[in-house]
Amino acid sequence: MASLREFVKTAATVLPEIPKPERKPSLNERFIWTGLALIVYLVMSITPLYQFGAGKQDPFQFLRIIFASTQGTLMELGIGPIVTSGLILQLLQGSEIIKLDMGNPEDRSLFGSATKLLTFFVIAAESGAYIIGGALGSLAPTQGVVIFVQLFLASVVVLLLDELIQKGWGIGSGVSLFILAGVAQTVMWYTLSPFPVNTGTSQSPGPAEIFGFIPALISSAFAGNLGDIVVRGFKFPSLLTFVLTLVMILVLIYIEGIRVELPITSIKYRGFQGVYPIKLLYVSNIPVILVSALGANIAFFSKLLYGNLGAFANFPYLKYLAQYDSQGNAVSGLVYYISPPRGLDHTLGDPIHSVVYVLYLVTLAVLFARIWVEIGGLNPKAVAKNLMGADVQVPGFRRSGLSIEQVLNRYIPPITIIGGIIIGLIASVSDLFGVFGSGIGILLMVDIVLQYYQMLVKEQIEEVSPRLAGILGQA
Repeated sequence: MASLREFVKTAATVLPEIPKPERKPSLNERFIWTGLALIVYLVMSITPLYQFGAGKQDPFQFLRIIFASTQGTLMELGIGPIVTSGLILQLLQGSEIIKLDMGNPEDRSLFGSATKLLTFFVIAAESGAYIIGGALGSLAPTQGVVIFVQLFLASVVVLLLDELIQKGWGIGSGVSLFILAGVAQTVMWYTLSPFPVNTGTSQSPGPAEIFGFIPALISSAFAGNLGDIVVRGFKFPSLLTFVLTLVMILVLIYIEGIRVELPITSIKYRGFQGVYPIKLLYVSNIPVILVSALGANIAFFSKLLYGNLGAFANFPYLKYLAQYDSQGNAVSGLVYYISPPRGLDHTLGDPIHSVVYVLYLVTLAVLFARIWVEIGGLNPKAVAKNLMGADVQVPGFRRSGLSIEQVLNRYIPPITIIGGIIIGLIASVSDLFGVFGSGIGILLMVDIVLQYYQMLVKEQIEEVSPRLAGILGQA
């Protein structure tokens, strides 16, 4: 373990790094740096990969929202490597395979260095896997090398942009900012896009139709065909999906505010009273992110087997994993049933697929919620230890870790299960109806917007009165 620590420390010294600001930038300065980082990300998300051919069917379309990625551009990998490496090390640290004291500044710094180092390895591995696995189509060796270099360098830039924001130059985190930008782009495209889109397929083109909901609504109103906008084909946003998107956003905002408030008092400061909030969505969006990542990996490896190794021909039983049509879409097998139907047409056309998908997402969301609580330091024992370390106790109970843990056991396990069910149902049902930006996208967008709102309120108060901000932060 000591040799591994030394290796991480040595490797961290040669990795590119963004220095911390010598003084805390003003809120306006942090807005500017955050805006510049966002502009760089948006430019890379529309810059096509050099020597990349025409676009093909995207096997990871349903994961693009989570990883803030765009097919065929410098943002092909998006924030995937950062999220993957972070999750891996958090799982290892939470399960105590890696023993680090996050209260120790040295161990906390070591954890950050290890995450950054692992991110470089994941960037290289994912870049190679995308090329070898055929996710970018059939590439000549020279093309593969050129695209590998582009993917690697672009992902390093994203890593440094995230580090720039997190080290105090910007506001929040780059990962959250880029996810929010990606979801917002999709929602705006579905709402406002004036461009016509083919209503058929590549093999049998149909008439062009305006894609965006509001331009299509205006066009239908002038043509006197308002009934046509109520429900459209699954590719096109309609009045129904627009209303459902708004309803889903309002429901999420309401649910985010539901919490159990456990009263606490300070041992160190007599007279101090407060509450420890346990949100209904206790583990936030982590469960559906993990479920989506699992589904994407299954889809990726099945495509690898199906397209490159001929394994489906040699092993007929692999047809139960997936079968694909000429467009690269899964049409049967496990991959088909764990992929979101996305739209009323598909939902009504194959209700078995819809039911299986909802059950799959809800069941695994609950399972991952339970696992994440245990290994992520959110279980009653870990929370009780943190409260004891903060010199607080629950009124009416003895000041001991066991007593606080017993109180927390009444709330955290059931809330974890209920929250997993709710988050799984919201994500899956939203996908069935084809809400703008997908179910998981709307979940992430609402959560990140609320986080930014809370951060900005705190930042503004700190600029006016740092002492008042400290008091409100304790409440």
